Amino acid sequence: MTMPEAPPLVLASASPTRGQLLAAAGVPFSTVVSAVDEDEIKHSMRAAGADSATTADALAEAKAMRVSRKVPGALVIGADQILDCAGVWFDKPPDLDHARAHLVALRGREHRLATAVCVVRDGQRLWHHREAPRLTMRAFSDAFLDAYIALEGRAMLVSVGGYRLEGPGVQLFSTIAGDHSAILGLPLLPLLEFLRGHGVVER
Repeated sequence: MTMPEAPPLVLASASPTRGQLLAAAGVPFSTVVSAVDEDEIKHSMRAAGADSATTADALAEAKAMRVSRKVPGALVIGADQILDCAGVWFDKPPDLDHARAHLVALRGREHRLATAVCVVRDGQRLWHHREAPRLTMRAFSDAFLDAYIALEGRAMLVSVGGYRLEGPGVQLFSTIAGDHSAILGLPLLPLLEFLRGHGVVER
């Protein structure tokens, strides 16, 4: 599936889910964590009036650019995602109390996942893509919420909003509209098309 003379591919993300998506697709890659200050970028973008999609795009590019300086010649994938509910942005909850508060705030409401991915080589952005899946949480009971938190525990802290669609978190929702891989944080099909066009995987 991979071209013999393909340039190295690097994922600038510590997200295990993004790595699992690429690995499951049969794409060989290495991982280098970018360590950019995401909070600072978000704060400056919001202060400038940027929306969540533009900010996710800026974060994805910042991650890829940072790693690109360390791996000359490699194609570096940067990705980011912001949960946006009526203009309020949600980060990963730092603890279970915050995770519960996030789910209470999202209960019975629609939110979108502003998701961006880009590819950089030698400090130049070659490609980028955005998607914004929309998800509506059902009006679940407090009893269901308590049971869900007891079941998931600290696994809730690895994603924005405090849920994992690949686990019991799918039961929180009434409707989901959007590509599954984009919801998980990496729009895989458009990324694979880019990689095919640049000789990384077979056409």
